Amino acid sequence: MSDEPRIAGSCLCGQVAFEVWGPFARFVLCHCSRCRKATAAAHAANLFTGPDHVHWLRGRELIKRYQIPEARSFSKCFCTHCGSALPYVSRNGEYLIVPAGVLDGDPGVVPERQIFWDSRACWYAAGLTAPRFAEYPPAVV
Repeated sequence: MSDEPRIAGSCLCGQVAFEVWGPFARFVLCHCSRCRKATAAAHAANLFTGPDHVHWLRGRELIKRYQIPEARSFSKCFCTHCGSALPYVSRNGEYLIVPAGVLDGDPGVVPERQIFWDSRACWYAAGLTAPRFAEYPPAVV
């Protein structure tokens, strides 16, 4: 086991919980159409670490893996109860891919590259300049 600090994570419903640790080889924002559809967001935000850098605390039996057979590397693991994305080992077995949004703490690294940039959502840039609120904005009537 590594001396790296462990970072807790869980799915939305809390039935699946885990700890992961680095070192993290990379932190990538992926704008490909598959990642946008899989996350229902502008991009996926994935950390890459060693394939054995996860300790499942509970709910492992609730995890399902989805793969597109013809895809070179795309996969997704998720909680079968709430649908949250969860860590998974890459198809080539080289990395544990950790969806950053399911972590409860700071991984200590920031995104260092954005891939499939030309596939980004047409509204992505406009979203970066939209007004920002700390919580729900006042109702607009």
